[in-house]
This record gives sequence, structure tokens and C-alpha cells, in this order.
Amino acid sequence: MRTTTLGRGTVSVTELAFGAAAIGNLITAVGDKEAAAAVEAAWDSGIRTFDTAPHYGLGLSERRLGEVLRAKPRAEFTLSTKVGRLLRHTSPAGDDIANGFAVPATHRRVWDFSARGVRASLEESLTRLGLDRVDIVYLHDPDDHEDEAFGSAYPELERMRAEGIVGAIGAGMNQTRMLERFVRDTDVDVVLLAGRYSLLDQTGLSTVLPQAAGRGVSVIVGGVFNSGLLADPRPEATFDYRPPDPAVLDRALALKAVCEQHGTPLRAAALQFPLGHPAIAGVLVGARTAEEAEDAARMIQHPVPAELWNTLRLSGLLPWDAPLPTDSGAAT
Repeated sequence: MRTTTLGRGTVSVTELAFGAAAIGNLITAVGDKEAAAAVEAAWDSGIRTFDTAPHYGLGLSERRLGEVLRAKPRAEFTLSTKVGRLLRHTSPAGDDIANGFAVPATHRRVWDFSARGVRASLEESLTRLGLDRVDIVYLHDPDDHEDEAFGSAYPELERMRAEGIVGAIGAGMNQTRMLERFVRDTDVDVVLLAGRYSLLDQTGLSTVLPQAAGRGVSVIVGGVFNSGLLADPRPEATFDYRPPDPAVLDRALALKAVCEQHGTPLRAAALQFPLGHPAIAGVLVGARTAEEAEDAARMIQHPVPAELWNTLRLSGLLPWDAPLPTDSGAAT
């Protein structure tokens, strides 16, 4: 699987990364064996980049991911986690489904973008992972903590990179405005852009992506299926974790119809589309089962004919200024 070095640094990522939110029991529970099998299948498929966060299942994602990765050669994979939420023990009271995870509410999340909080968060993540280092650390969803994120958390990440504690630093968000500021005003290596550069949403095309390309900052794109609608367009699917508007569903169905006309699964086009932009180093896809991990690895390499991309442009389903994949392992 193709690899790319992030920014101006030395950390490399595979073009497809395993997102571990799902094995933190995102929305529905996953068994320990099923979660481990998903990570093993990703590894066997050539994926060598793995992403997690304390937020995912109140630490369950980190624990499960670390359990598998501890048995792998450390030099052969790239691991990222996130800071900004500390987990603090609390008396169990129900579950955490209000925050999106089907786990017991044994902890509460405490927002903390202070320098001390950043250090503490990483140390606690390493304990849960059972590893001595991670390669990439992202500031996680600092939407409502902008001043502290730029004034305290980011400088601390920069110090940690200079000390060799982490290899690359960045921010991960579902919005473009603050990510554009991180790219423009800091020395991040990478930003994680979730849901804002997909077949259904090209918000990042006029904001984050040109800034990143101009400054040599890498972009990892998450949410290429927009939480499921682009994996299987139907009324019961979700778009950005909510029921889709009729117009959005119609657009997804139109995308699927064009793909079918060209003998291509919509999932393949959705996964490969972001890789056409020169700033994008890879895409991040969540998987809760071995079958989902294996499918993503197949789809990232499934041939996508140039005629499909041209039809999407001519149909008004893709903007003409969106770069298209030319060297992603797919036929163009």
C-alpha cells in the first residue's frame, strides 16, 4: 500500500488508515474478539496507520487497539491519538450513548487544552495503549476552546515534538475555519479533516486544502462516507450522524447510479476521490469488523475508470476544479 511522508517531517502514513472509533463501541457495541479481528484484518490487508482517541468509548478504543498493536513490530506502523479531553473516574450511571458510545459511563470527559492537560492526556493514552510512544498527536475538536488551543495546547505540542516525544503534530476537526488557521498560523505537520472533503461535501476544497498545499502541510481526510450514507445510500443511513435531508439522499443515490453505470462500487469512488488532491496524504476509515476492514482495503485499490469521474463532473455531481485521482492504485 502506498505511503506518504507527512509535511516536512519524517512520519509516514499509508494511504488508507484504520479509524478505531468503531471498536470503541461507536453507536453499537462490538465484542473484544470482533474488535481484535478488525485490527488484525487491517494489518493483513497492508494498512499500517492506525488512529484512536481517549474520547472513543471512554478509552476502550485505545485499550483494544493497543492490545493488538503491542504484538506488532513497532517500527512497522504509525499510530495517532488525540488530546483535549481527559478521562476522569466517576460513579457508573448508565451508559455513554448520549456521547455516541455504547459503553458504561465509568468516566467523565473533562475538556482541557492547557499545556499540563496535553501532557497528562498523552501519558494516560500511552498507559491505555500499553505502548511507549505514539507517532502523531492531534488536538481533538477544539471548536469551543480556540484561544486555549492556540495559546497553550499547540505550543505544548510543538515542544513535545522538539523533545522527540512525538514525531508529528496537528489538529483534527469537523470544520474548516479553525483547521485553516492551524495550517496558516502554526507549524503543524498534518491536519485531520473529517467529513468536509467527500463526494457529498467539498467544503475543504476552497479553504483548508489550498492553504495546506501552499504551506507543505499534509491532510488526512476522515468521514469519506459521511457517517454511512456514501457506503450504502438509503433513507435509513446517516449523513454526518443524522438522518439525511431528501436532497442529500437524492444526490447520494445519483452518485451510486453513475458508479454502477461504470461497474464501480460507490465505496471505491468515495474512498479514492480525496486522494486526487496533492495535499491529501491519506484517508481514514472506521471499521468494526474484519469484513469492513478488508472491504476498505479492496475498495482503495479497486479500478475506477476515468470516464466515471468525467461523468460525475458533467452531471454536476462533482465540481470541475476538484482534482481527480491519477495515481492511487486505481485505473484512470
